Amino acid sequence: MSELKQTPLYDLYKSYGAKTIDFGGWALPVQFSSIKEEHEAVRTKAGLFDVSHMGEVEVKGEGALEFLQKVMTNDVSKIVDGQAQYTAMCYENGGTVDDLLIYRKAVNDFLLVINASNIDKDVEWLNRHKTENVTVENISSRIAQLAIQGPIAEKILQQKTSYDLSTILFFRFAENVSIDGIEALVSRTGYTGEDGFELYCLATDAPKLWDLLLEAGKADGLVPCGLGARDTLRFEARLPLYGQELTKDISPLEAGIGFAVKVNKEADFIGKDVLKAQKENGLTRKLVGIEMIDKGIPRTGYEIFVDEQQVGFVTTGTQSPTLKKNVGLAIINHAFSSLDTEVEVQVRKKRLKAKIVATPFYKKS
Repeated sequence: MSELKQTPLYDLYKSYGAKTIDFGGWALPVQFSSIKEEHEAVRTKAGLFDVSHMGEVEVKGEGALEFLQKVMTNDVSKIVDGQAQYTAMCYENGGTVDDLLIYRKAVNDFLLVINASNIDKDVEWLNRHKTENVTVENISSRIAQLAIQGPIAEKILQQKTSYDLSTILFFRFAENVSIDGIEALVSRTGYTGEDGFELYCLATDAPKLWDLLLEAGKADGLVPCGLGARDTLRFEARLPLYGQELTKDISPLEAGIGFAVKVNKEADFIGKDVLKAQKENGLTRKLVGIEMIDKGIPRTGYEIFVDEQQVGFVTTGTQSPTLKKNVGLAIINHAFSSLDTEVEVQVRKKRLKAKIVATPFYKKS
């Protein structure tokens, strides 16, 4: 078995009580205390995540914007310097290569943040389609990413910087922000459904930044958080996970992120024709929420039936720590996607009743 990859914070995990797992070839913490405690901390106070396994790619050059317009589903021309945008890359058949964030630093200078499991594939895809006046550089090994998330994330981070964080609006960012002498790109984004920031710094600075933030937030209840809570938080907020809600066989429209697909933008992008047809003709299947009526948890991959007909499958499911209900996200045939429609989930050898419910399961007040 090949050696698991480690983030720059790996050596610190033990001292904070982390339980690590193999996550897509990375040794990452699934939890530090308990998933429920960490989830609750982010919903009510704040949590700190190591997300340094994520990929960072620089796209630069005279043709950078034109190139990104060709490979991205969103309209990259709409963002300005200091603004981030959520988007997707698609195959010709409309299936998803990846979902990602684009940061516009300058007119010909963009930073892409991509999913860890897709780094090699995405970089190959970008290089395959780039033009001569564009450079694509994978800088993932040099950059670490921490995420401080929760209602008091700003209050805690503000203690360590003179930069006025209240001026960084949602999906905006500031470069070269000094956090106790550590330079970082500070972005008001996240993957939890709460307010907060994602911090990009040099990999060598990450352990110091981790320690100083946890120390600064200790009195306010900031806790280190693992992948378990990150997953339950993003799931409640209906934020898709690549490999589950989005795959090479699931389009961004089917996964419910149509807001990031601009089929009317002037630029032709890969997969545009298929996605345009899906939008105009209506989807044959879509992502919905389900809530169990019978006792059971709808796990990833479980099949969904109406009568004896399979009509869909669960993409993610768990007991929601906030709602205390067994809920799931599922790709389901459009005909059975209306609210309150009763379906059955195949849980091991039994079929258990569930119903279609509204999502997101949680929205911050």
